[in-house]
Amino acid sequence: MRPILLHGHERAITQIRYNREGDLLFSAGKDHSPSVWYSDNGERLGTYDGHSGVVWCINRDSTKVVTGSGDNSYIIWDCETGKQLHRIDTRAAVRSCGFSYSGRALLITTDQQRGYESEILLFGLDDPTQINDGEPYLRIPISKDNAKITTAVWGKLDRYLIVGHENGEVSQFDATTGEKLHSVTEHRKAISDINMYKDQSMFVTASKDSTAKLFDADDLTLLKTYKTERPVNSAALSSLKDHVVLGGGQEAIDVTTTAAQAGKFDARFYHVVFEEEIGRVKGHFGPINSVRFHPDGKSYSSGGEDGYVRVHQFDQSYFDFEFEY
Repeated sequence: MRPILLHGHERAITQIRYNREGDLLFSAGKDHSPSVWYSDNGERLGTYDGHSGVVWCINRDSTKVVTGSGDNSYIIWDCETGKQLHRIDTRAAVRSCGFSYSGRALLITTDQQRGYESEILLFGLDDPTQINDGEPYLRIPISKDNAKITTAVWGKLDRYLIVGHENGEVSQFDATTGEKLHSVTEHRKAISDINMYKDQSMFVTASKDSTAKLFDADDLTLLKTYKTERPVNSAALSSLKDHVVLGGGQEAIDVTTTAAQAGKFDARFYHVVFEEEIGRVKGHFGPINSVRFHPDGKSYSSGGEDGYVRVHQFDQSYFDFEFEY
C-alpha cells in the first residue's frame, strides 16, 4: 500500500475521524487547528481556527463539527464554512466529545483537574438554550475517589454511554437518568480509546496495558483480547472484514531510552475472532495516536506523534486474503 501523506499539522495528531459517508477525514492535534481533508486524494479543505490549546477530540454529524480542547472549552462549528456556531467554556479540559447517532444530542467529558471532578455532560441540540447557556440536560459527576474519564462514546440507539477510565475500568451509563448500569475492569492500565462496531453491538478498547479488547455493548461482556508488547493508543473495527487495527508505540519520552522498542510504530492488524495477528503496516516516525477504518472498510487512516496522517488504500491482495485456521 502506498499511502497518501497528509501534513497540515505542526505538532502531534491526537485524533482522526471520518464523516459517516467517508468522503471527509477530520484531524485534531496539539497545534490548536483541527483540519478537514478529502479522504480520497488528501486535499485539505481548511482548518477550524479558534482554540488556544491542544485539541484532544473531534467529532461530526452531517452539518456540524465539535472539538474539545485543553483550553477548557469546546466549540461547535459549521462543517462547510468553518464558522464558529457556539463556543462553551468548561471548568477543565475537554477529553472527549461526540454527536449522538440521531444528531439530537451532544456528549462532552471533562478532565479531573484544578480541584474539579471529571464530568459527563449531555446537551439536547433541539433546545438551543442548553448550548447557549452551557447548561446540559444531564450532568454526571465522577467522584474524585474514582478514576477520571479518558474517553467516551455513545452506545446503541443513543440509550447509553460507554466510558473508559484512567484505571482501566469500562463503564456504561444510562443516557437519560445518568445511572451507572454496568462496570468492568478487564484492563490493568488506562483506557486510551473506544470505538464502536458499525451496528453498535460491540466495541473495541485500546489500553496502555499493551492490549486491545472486544466487548459486548449491551452488558460489557469481554469477548476477545488482542495482545501486543507496547502500549495501544487506538483501535478500530473494520465494517467489511473480520479485522481490527491497533495503533500505538512506546511513549515518546521513553523511546530513546528503550532500544528494544525504538522504531516500532507500525499499525497492526488482527483477526477479530481468532485473535491472531495477520499483518503490519510501517511508516510513522513516532507512536500512532489514532487509527480509523474508512466506513466502507476499503481503506484506513492513522495519525501519529510525528504530525502526519497517513491514508492507506488496501491493495487487492488484502481483499483476497483468507485466514487459515
